[in-house]
Amino acid sequence: MDISSFYNISSEVIKTAAENSSAAKGISTGEFGSIFDKAMESLNTTNAYLSDAENEKIRWALGETENTHQLTNALQKASAALSYTVAIRDKLLEAYKEIMQMQV
Repeated sequence: MDISSFYNISSEVIKTAAENSSAAKGISTGEFGSIFDKAMESLNTTNAYLSDAENEKIRWALGETENTHQLTNALQKASAALSYTVAIRDKLLEAYKEIMQMQV
């Protein structure tokens, strides 16, 4: 599942990374490859939680369900996953900036 399709992100980098991740499942790419694969799995999981939360909101708004417990759980999972993903992104950007400032 490609996260760019849900948020209209037209970045070729994201699409290429997702395709490369899918293609590299059977290939041992070393430590960085395994970290990248885990990161892509985490993004896909976060995307799934966000999608589930959106589906629950729609079902509740249309009156298809009156179970607010499922809606609340879906929203909390999505919120926690998104917060975690944003925190990881921020740390990666911070590390990238620090590496770029290093003198060779």
